[in-house]
Amino acid sequence: MNKYLPFLFSFLIHSFTTNGQNIDTLITQQLDEIIIAENRIQLPYAEQSRSIALVDSKKIAQTPALSVADLLHHISGVDVRTRGANGVQADIGIRGGTFDQTLILINGIKISDPQTGHHSLNLPVDLNNIERIEVLKGPAARTFGQNAFSGAINIITKTPQNSFLTIGAQGGDFGLIGIRTNGAVVTEKQSHMLAINYDQSNGYKHNTDYSIKNTFYNGTIRLGNSKLSLLGGITSRSFGANGFYASPAYTEQFEQIETGLAAISFNSQIGKSTIETRAYYRQNDDDYIFIRDNPDVYRNIHVNKTYGLEVNTVIPHNKATTGIGIDLNKVSLSSNNLGERERNTASLFIEHRMEFYRSKLNLTPGIQLNYYSDFGMNALPGIDMGYELLTNLTVFGNLGYTYRIPTYTDIFYVGPVNVGNPDLLPEYAWNYEIGFKTKGISMLHAEASFFYRDGKDMIDWVRATDIDPWKPVNILSLKMAGFDSNTTIDLTKSLPAVFKQLNFNYTYINANNTNPENMQSRYALENLKHQLRITLDLAYGKNITHSISTGFYDRVNLDDYTVVDTRLSYKGEKLTLFADITNIFNVTYQETNLVIMPGRWAKAGISIDIF
Repeated sequence: MNKYLPFLFSFLIHSFTTNGQNIDTLITQQLDEIIIAENRIQLPYAEQSRSIALVDSKKIAQTPALSVADLLHHISGVDVRTRGANGVQADIGIRGGTFDQTLILINGIKISDPQTGHHSLNLPVDLNNIERIEVLKGPAARTFGQNAFSGAINIITKTPQNSFLTIGAQGGDFGLIGIRTNGAVVTEKQSHMLAINYDQSNGYKHNTDYSIKNTFYNGTIRLGNSKLSLLGGITSRSFGANGFYASPAYTEQFEQIETGLAAISFNSQIGKSTIETRAYYRQNDDDYIFIRDNPDVYRNIHVNKTYGLEVNTVIPHNKATTGIGIDLNKVSLSSNNLGERERNTASLFIEHRMEFYRSKLNLTPGIQLNYYSDFGMNALPGIDMGYELLTNLTVFGNLGYTYRIPTYTDIFYVGPVNVGNPDLLPEYAWNYEIGFKTKGISMLHAEASFFYRDGKDMIDWVRATDIDPWKPVNILSLKMAGFDSNTTIDLTKSLPAVFKQLNFNYTYINANNTNPENMQSRYALENLKHQLRITLDLAYGKNITHSISTGFYDRVNLDDYTVVDTRLSYKGEKLTLFADITNIFNVTYQETNLVIMPGRWAKAGISIDIF
């Protein structure tokens, strides 16, 4: 397919190029007005006093990505450590944090996994169903809970405004095949959306084949001034895991995962106050086979369940707003390796936003109180502050305390190359940040911040030699200091019409630790030191967009590398086409110390709106 893709690019460009017509792009004014979907106090992006990155549905459609994991590669400060292709298995870190320290949410519903953070991205949502992704970088535990140790990623799904039915397909190198169906029924007071997707590939090398099946439902029913929201989804994925875990020498590993999520929320207005009650359930079934064709040699079967109930309320005052929330949940695990486990957790959230000096200064102190049936009580305080220094310039700062208990894998796992540690202590850290952001400038959006995380008893898997098993220990101290920036320039007013937008993302992290000498680190000390992503968005007439994205990555324990990806897409009234090439120059690279990533991969897709 590679040899035909340049012809496809040329055909699309010459067939549809016109002069001087603009397309819809992510402009600064729209970005400033987006309401950040937190569970209590919700504010426009421009009024936030924290580092938040946004990717909306228009930008998602222009990005050369087939999965949420692929898309997150394009956000500064987000470290995606992928095993395999197209997000079949990936770990997400923020600002040097590990995959267990990042909380993933769908519409504010926590997707935390008591077994291991390796399952956090087992999501039933396709990119076509996502309205936007909000990435909160820095201390988010006060807002979302203990797994938001270094940040949180909230995936906001679409709420359709009109009834529709869309079908689509995609294909590409290495036997890539995908089928998509997406439809909605919308009436005056109700909307119901259902999406069913299937993807498979033969794999880019031995035993890296995969298949992914997603089913996702999202519904809304309006009842006077109240709203009932329903959500349900299931993802089933099976994949060859050549060298994914433990050692590159283990080439015959295989894994089957099924993850289900369901939630019902009721939002009502009582006077000027808002109250939302939500019940949620998540189940993850994981079947790991060490030798694919001989499961009896070694096999792990885990089933974990989370039941939760949340109540959140927002109370407005004059120049102030109070947010209060309660979250009660129970987790259970049944595993042939980790045993039978159970935990009850209760959390109380309180935050209060105040405005002073004609609303130029805002302060938001808050605290989360937690009780764990197996680890006792803890408190997570924090405060955000923002000040409008100039009409188009805001400075902000925040500090917060974060805390994370070990996963069941950390404590109880027993295997040939991994051994848990029942004596592990929870890890904790103080986080500090100061930065600035522009707002309301038509040609420029810029945000930059300096951050520092002082971690104690940090959990990392280590070993002394290559033949020793990996074992988690508490590192006495791990300090992460860095700089994070995002700059977007609107090119439409200064360059020919074909040029639309230029984006620069850069993150620098310097890590200092007191890890035991001569010990190899598996996760905590694998952070990116330099991360740079430059993306140029072009448009050929009003229907065709072209994105060219270059990423440079310098990881402390691996060779640095540069990858270039591109997407060309056409959007008509009923027809949408895209063509991607990822890793154009066929670079050999690794995002973890175990797995060689795919080389050049060409992909193309089509979708048709039936009505």
